[in-house]
Amino acid sequence: MVTIVQKDAPVLRGKAEPVNPKDFDSPGLKKILNDMAVAMEKEEDGVAIAAPQIGVPLRIFLVSHRAFEIDEEHNGQEEDGEELPKEKEPHTKSKYSNMIFINPVITKLSRKKIWTPEGCLSVRWLYGEVARADKATIRAYNEHGKAFTRGGSGLIAQIFQHETDHLDGTLFIDKARNVEVITKEEQDRQRQEYEQGNQ
Repeated sequence: MVTIVQKDAPVLRGKAEPVNPKDFDSPGLKKILNDMAVAMEKEEDGVAIAAPQIGVPLRIFLVSHRAFEIDEEHNGQEEDGEELPKEKEPHTKSKYSNMIFINPVITKLSRKKIWTPEGCLSVRWLYGEVARADKATIRAYNEHGKAFTRGGSGLIAQIFQHETDHLDGTLFIDKARNVEVITKEEQDRQRQEYEQGNQ
């Protein structure tokens, strides 16, 4: 069973190593990507995960299909007119699939920063506000070694910054203000109240 390591684990404080180009499409890389997806999916609030969070010090992160759904809900449109990654199997609930970023490099950040609420699967159940650039562009490779560039704003830009921080050994609590504990029970209660208020 794959475990998400917590904030005191040394792997979260080291600089992750780049994935060797010869490892693209390898069984080992496929297993790491699968383990990351499994670990992220079992957390209801998981929108992304970095390889160090499952104890693997490699420069990889995944963005969940949930993040693209939330982003579309908030923006009401697809990012910069780009096609977001669509799920191929029509029988799945989401029209989006998880997106893989290997050896990612942020190439552009907007000057505009916003204080945004943030949490982390490796820093349970602490939440705070972090100043993040409103827009970000990232260059990375997919699991087959194909290079691509992806832009995002709002939540997607926030995720790009949060996850690349992970790869450099930085946790959001290092940058956050107004950090507080919000338990799962408290979150569930807030969600129920919100849903009842919107019925």
